Amino acid sequence: FEVFKTKVYDASHFSLPFVQEEESEEEPKLKYERLSNGVTEILQKDAASCMTVHDKFLALGTHYGKVYLLDVQGNITQKFDVFLALGTHYGKVYLLDVQGNITQKFDVSPVKINQISLDESGEHMGVCSEDGKVQVFGLYSGEEFHETFDCPIKIIAVHPHFVRSSCKQFVTGGKKLLLFERSWMNRWKSVVLHEGEGNIRSVKWRGHLIAWANNMGVKIFDIISKQRITNVPRDDISLRPDMYPCSLCWKDNVTLIIGWGTSVKICSVKERHASEMRDLPSRYVEIVSQFETEFYISGLAPLCDQLVVLSYVKEISEKTEREYCARPRLDIIQPLSETCEEISSDALTVRGFQENECRDYHLEYSEGESLFYIVSPRDVVVAKERDQDDHIDWLLEKKKYEEALMAAEISQKNIKRHKILDIGLAYINHLVERGDYDIAARKCQKILGKNAALWEYEVYKFKEIGQLKAISPYLPRGDPVLKPLIYEMILHEFLESDYEGFATLIREWPGDLYNNSVIVQAVRDHLKKDSQNKTLLKTLAELYTYDKNYGNALEIYLTLRHKDVFQLIHKHNLFSSIKDKIVLLMDFDSEKAVDMLLDNEDKISIKKVVEELEDRPELQHVYLHKLFKRDHHKGQRYHEKQISLYAEYDRPNLLPFLRDSTHCPLEKALEICQQRNFVEETVYLLSRMGNSRSALKMIMEELHDVDKAIEFAKEQDDGELWEDLILYSIDKPPFITGLLNNIGTHVDPILLIHRIKEGMEIPNLRDSLVKILQDYNLQILLREGCKKILVADSLSLLKKMHRTQMKGVLVDEENICESCLSPILPSDAAKPFSVVVFHCRHMFHKECLPMPSMNSAAQFCNICSAKNRGPGSAILEMKK
Repeated sequence: FEVFKTKVYDASHFSLPFVQEEESEEEPKLKYERLSNGVTEILQKDAASCMTVHDKFLALGTHYGKVYLLDVQGNITQKFDVFLALGTHYGKVYLLDVQGNITQKFDVSPVKINQISLDESGEHMGVCSEDGKVQVFGLYSGEEFHETFDCPIKIIAVHPHFVRSSCKQFVTGGKKLLLFERSWMNRWKSVVLHEGEGNIRSVKWRGHLIAWANNMGVKIFDIISKQRITNVPRDDISLRPDMYPCSLCWKDNVTLIIGWGTSVKICSVKERHASEMRDLPSRYVEIVSQFETEFYISGLAPLCDQLVVLSYVKEISEKTEREYCARPRLDIIQPLSETCEEISSDALTVRGFQENECRDYHLEYSEGESLFYIVSPRDVVVAKERDQDDHIDWLLEKKKYEEALMAAEISQKNIKRHKILDIGLAYINHLVERGDYDIAARKCQKILGKNAALWEYEVYKFKEIGQLKAISPYLPRGDPVLKPLIYEMILHEFLESDYEGFATLIREWPGDLYNNSVIVQAVRDHLKKDSQNKTLLKTLAELYTYDKNYGNALEIYLTLRHKDVFQLIHKHNLFSSIKDKIVLLMDFDSEKAVDMLLDNEDKISIKKVVEELEDRPELQHVYLHKLFKRDHHKGQRYHEKQISLYAEYDRPNLLPFLRDSTHCPLEKALEICQQRNFVEETVYLLSRMGNSRSALKMIMEELHDVDKAIEFAKEQDDGELWEDLILYSIDKPPFITGLLNNIGTHVDPILLIHRIKEGMEIPNLRDSLVKILQDYNLQILLREGCKKILVADSLSLLKKMHRTQMKGVLVDEENICESCLSPILPSDAAKPFSVVVFHCRHMFHKECLPMPSMNSAAQFCNICSAKNRGPGSAILEMKK
């Protein structure tokens, strides 16, 4: 079966060679399949004249007056989901299944079957023929109507709900349109709906509306109101209506599509407003879209909001310049208000198309499954919408593998896993053939997934084309795990040509993926040729590490001075292996080495480290210095040694060490510092040993730094030192200036000023004297300020004390005399008594207190006076 494409094309179901007119990147919308089996047998001897489609079956009528019902196995029609009804030119009607096999045959007439009509239930069929015969009968009941008219009956349509007793109606059309209706007495009566405008050539019944076409145009009749509601005139009256018949199609209950000649009209049946009715029908028709097509229309069918149009095509031969019948076209178009947009267009090679006319083609469709049947006298072709499988097949045909794979994955619930895998493998092969090896290798991860066998197969394919390096980054490393040979094969590939790539794989791949000893031997063989290759040595160390041969790995790392050596030691606790390699570690990175050794004193003792570094005093100093910074006492046994080490390698830290250490011998330190003429350190040591005057003398004589000398004197706070400083400075004007500027707050400046020789020129003397006076004034102001604060505070506290002492004191029967220890209040309240209460809260009977002395008229608490708490005079005397 051939389909010629003007835009799109699908050949997946063709049974005859395909000829393509032009390539297109647009995907086809429909796919085609010839209805064969029983139909082929019928049409070899007969010719199809009409066909009708139902969700349950298809009925085929022929030119020899037969109606066929087809079934592959000869079963009754109820057992088939979808059937076809086909009428032939020889007056036969055939019922077929969807494969075109005959299920049942009816001999209706010896001449052409013009039309077959079915109700919605599929239980009743109407047939009309060229000799005027009309039959309406039940497929599964004895119900039947027979009538023979005196003229050919071109059309018949049974009520969509004929199965109901209230809807026993059908219409026939010849020269007039007749409505037949069964009365309550089971008699059929007929009513003429229309006549006088030529033969009725097409009719479609939907719901309560009947649409038909005659020579003049299209009419619509409302079966409820018994009114004709519109007349749509024919546009091109030059065309013979019998050769170019009208095609009618109901899209829904209120939308009628009319195709006639090259014109298409979409009509909408609407309700008329009550105020506009008057004598008019309750409904009216509005043409919502109207446009012209390129070819003559043989059939129409709706497809969602689009139209499927079967067109009869005539073309002019370039050789003979004569007109001939070309292949019919099946177009999908998008209607617009005054034009249309072509979505797809297919030219179909049906049998005998060269001899067919426009009237010989019919387009029938099944609404439930979007199936379209192109009927011609010698052929029946089924067109159906392409599904996801077809979409994927088209993408594969166009080598759009990635899109096909994505489409398959999106609809994976409806597509078998092996098909998705086949698509993926085809995609990988396509990329490899195109030379996109890296992309192909990357896609393997997604496509091959956890299929180890496929992974190994693809690896060998990449090996054959010399692209093992391309696939190496994407090999699975966990789930699944491939055979060790696969990984070893790739490692050998890199080892032969790319040391860096080989090292990268060794770092990234787990050591259990391959046979480690095999790879180690291969690396050692290569090192025989290039023994100093750092990349190979480092990689060999990593391999030794995977193999838990840490000693060899550590030796290589130290030789290479590699930063990972410390990580290796920590991770695998190799401290026992480095006791004789401490110098190497220190030479490599002393900072990290010392930190590691100090952090692991329990594994490598301080004594061991110091002994190992005995021949390298500079490294020994680094270690001991870091140890001292961490803990001033841990390495006390080495403090004497450290004095020399600091003096030799790190003098800036010698003085801080001498200050912080409590274990270094001062005499030894003083000796070393004096030998090396370390003045600051010697000054500190002399001071610490109590020889402050010698220290001060060294500052003045060796350093000549008056500020440092003054600072030293301030720290010692010793009058004799100040005297020595003044005596040393008295003949040195710069020293005098320094003393004048700083001595004021520690020593009386007059002592210095009186000793300055008359006539001595002293730099900045005036400024120094002014500063002394300012310092003195500042001291006076501070004293006066302190005095004011002290007086104010004393007065405030005195007032507070006075307020406190003026408060009353509670005296009750629980209080006792501190002298006689009897209750302070008499038991008889009527008796007179006298009580003295002191501010210390001690209470006495007046007669129990001793008389005050002649020198003092004040009385004091005997108890507090005896405890030296200070005198406390009586604050209250109670008498009665």
